[in-house]
Amino acid sequence: MTTPGAFKRRLKTMQPDFVHIATEGPLGFMARRACMKMGWSFTTSFHTRFPEYLQERFPVPPSWTYAFLRRFHNAARHTLVPTQSILDDLKARGFTQLDLWTRGVDRTLFYPPRPEVLKELPPRPVFICVGRVASEKNLPAFLELDVPGTKLIVGDGPPSLNDLQTRFPEAVFVGKREGEALAQTYAAADVFVFPSRTDTFGLVLLEAIASGLPVAAYPVPGSRDVVGVTGAGVLSEDLGEACLAALEMEPFEPATVLKQFTWDACADIFESALAPVNGAGSESYQRADQPPQTAASGG
Repeated sequence: MTTPGAFKRRLKTMQPDFVHIATEGPLGFMARRACMKMGWSFTTSFHTRFPEYLQERFPVPPSWTYAFLRRFHNAARHTLVPTQSILDDLKARGFTQLDLWTRGVDRTLFYPPRPEVLKELPPRPVFICVGRVASEKNLPAFLELDVPGTKLIVGDGPPSLNDLQTRFPEAVFVGKREGEALAQTYAAADVFVFPSRTDTFGLVLLEAIASGLPVAAYPVPGSRDVVGVTGAGVLSEDLGEACLAALEMEPFEPATVLKQFTWDACADIFESALAPVNGAGSESYQRADQPPQTAASGG
């Protein structure tokens, strides 16, 4: 493991034009410390609701963790956040220089159902949930639902996965899938169920919608910022009702509802928000001194 001093020397030797700190882990703290000691500008991004995750496991008030994260991020020129709901929440907690950095989806990989994919299926309708099998994903809220057909879980996780398989033997657990195999699994389903209450965004929401699947989710940040904006699903505190209502939705055109969620737009926002380490740069990079034109600024 490297030391803060060694990390600083290596970073200085690299002579980067920009420094972006993607997470608040050990390397992130070393990068922040090094930049501040050298007087460099840097940007950060907020991806994970660590305060809520930590509270689930230990008796640590979220306010303590948010204070810690606020100190980390407020030293940055810009902090990029995935949704407007998260931006508003962090702004209310005293975070500054916040910019919206949305996400994208590969619409050439994920596609609406194709006839050849639908030949071999478990009993329909198929309600699918994709993602890491972990406590913060709130999977029991989905697995306990009294809905017809099949509940399909795609993803892997810690040993607790075995406990879920024992508790819910009627559910189908297929493990982790990627690429074309994942795309075909989406295409074989009828409704995508997203039981998480703590995700800041949920890229799987975009993958599901790109696959033509209506979404059933709780009306919370993350889900609200994707499903609420696209209209491609149902949000309700009664997840079972949301599942059944989503099942009855009229088909939609993924390319139309996802037109704002492209990787090109995502890359443009990121580039606009970058801050040159020495405050100088080309005309395009100077835009980082102002809130990105393609993003909603909360700072």
